Formats: sequence, C-alpha cells, structure tokens
Amino acid sequence: MPDATELELTAQELHGADGAAILDTEFHRGRAVLIAHRDHIRPVLEHLHRKGYRFLASLHGVDYYPEEPRLGVLYEMLDMERVDRISVKVRLHTEDPRIVSVVDLFPTANVQEREVYDMFGVVFEGHPDLRRILMPEDYEGHPQRRDFPVGGEPILFTYNEAQNYGQWQ
Repeated sequence: MPDATELELTAQELHGADGAAILDTEFHRGRAVLIAHRDHIRPVLEHLHRKGYRFLASLHGVDYYPEEPRLGVLYEMLDMERVDRISVKVRLHTEDPRIVSVVDLFPTANVQEREVYDMFGVVFEGHPDLRRILMPEDYEGHPQRRDFPVGGEPILFTYNEAQNYGQWQ
C-alpha cells in the first residue's frame, strides 16, 4: 500500500494533469483510496497504469443507500513489481449511472463490468458486450441494490407443489 504521503503525491500528480479528476483521498487502516470524478476515470486509471499499477485485481459495485450519489464503482489496482495496491472510487447518481468502460485497458474488466451492470444497473459505455451475466436477460431490476425487494420465488416441495407450479407428472 502506498503510505498517506505517497497517496497525496499521486493525487497531486493527477490534479496537476487535470484539476477536476480527483475529488478527494482516503487513507484508512492502511488502505489508500483515490476518489475520482466519473468523467475523468479513464485518465486516472491510465495514469496509474503508467505508474506501474497494471493489474486490475477487482472491479466491483457498491450501493451507498440512502446517500446520494448512491452507486459506487471501485477499482482495485495492483503493482505486481512493488507489490503495492491502490483503490480508485467513483460515485454515480441513480438517475444517470453511466461510466466509461476500461475493458481495452484492462481485459479482466470485461466480466467484472458485466457483473456490476447486472447487479447494480451501472452502464459501462463502450463495453464490447454489455449484457446480463448472472441473471436472465428478461429479469427486471438489479438484485444487489439495497432497495431491491427482499423475498424470492417459492421453493417447490412435495407439500406445496399443487399451489406453486402444478403437479409434476
């Protein structure tokens, strides 16, 4: 992990290249996080890629309900030579949950972006094959959002099969 000083230096480098790219930094429990503006995520990740963070270890979604902007996308970057890790966080409003895809920069983002799209409804613009990956194509809603109704489909047992699906032959 970069220490707090290195995190701030990295944020200053990015701020010098594009003043609106980095909104804030967080350093908590040894975890370094850059909070980036969604419109500048691509240049931020490209800068980190040039610095040695060439491995996208994880890309995942978060729902900060009831806060707004509510949705988040976290990029966990790894420098394999220095064994160093840094996170980049982007917050998105639910009215316009769009962000640029980074599949061409990090091929491992392909499946991970599809999962965030499927579970949280974040649209990755420019993704080569953005479609559901875990849920059926005709499924409505995004199950990992915190306002998604809890419940589910009834489970078929012998005592309730007549009420649910009809009797099996």
